[in-house]
Amino acid sequence: MTGFARRFLSRPTALLGFAVFAAIVVIALAAPFLFARGPFAIVGMPLLPPGSPGLPAGSDVLGRNMMIALAYGARVSLLVGISATLCSTLVGILLGALAGYYGGLVDDLLMRVTEFFQIIPAFVLLMVLVAFLQPSLTSAIIGIALITWPNVARVVRAEFLSLRSREFVEAARTLGMRDTRIILTQILPNALPPIVVVSSMMVGNAILAESALSFLGLGDPNLLSWGSMIGGARSAMWVAWWTTTLPGLSIMITVLALNFVGDGLNDALNPRRSR
Repeated sequence: MTGFARRFLSRPTALLGFAVFAAIVVIALAAPFLFARGPFAIVGMPLLPPGSPGLPAGSDVLGRNMMIALAYGARVSLLVGISATLCSTLVGILLGALAGYYGGLVDDLLMRVTEFFQIIPAFVLLMVLVAFLQPSLTSAIIGIALITWPNVARVVRAEFLSLRSREFVEAARTLGMRDTRIILTQILPNALPPIVVVSSMMVGNAILAESALSFLGLGDPNLLSWGSMIGGARSAMWVAWWTTTLPGLSIMITVLALNFVGDGLNDALNPRRSR
């Protein structure tokens, strides 16, 4: 663990990405305690510029505090991104492990299912799923998980195909271990590094997908996210740049920080590849 931490922290961009992402998480968690009035409260005149009295980030088209909206928007974006990634990772690990470990007919069947989800335009499928399930936080999480799990499944399958014939796996079979125990205790721990790297980057992709959904009006109407902030301020973007620029920068910084963290994890978990 010490070697992993040393390799991760030795990469400046990874350290910067981790610090930025941690700060965003802290702001998102602290938002209800720092801003008890919530993001929908009208606090002044519409389109007041940043630096106005009591409005460090200005106000939006309805006169709401942009700083409060950004903090609460981080909660929604992070919740969707992390929850969708967890769901897609679990599904991908399950199906990828079964396909890679058993091979043959099981592999062919599961890979055909995976390819079916990959040949359909991902965002089009996501919009159809969310519209069918009715726009909400839950439908966004389910929809994003359904379009992203094939990426994890293919990575897990490749790792299991390369590990299932190793000596320690054969030894486990010789000792009479069941397939489930071999998968969970022998192969999966050795396949975790690439899964962790892929998952860390998928959080950023999920945040982008949720922002796009909210921008198009397919997000939860009862919650304020960065995407819905941009979508709601489209008509004023030429006269009040901060209403779209600030949430856009929030999305960009968060995704960039997650990409830096993913690169750092890749170097730390795969030191030979890094060299």
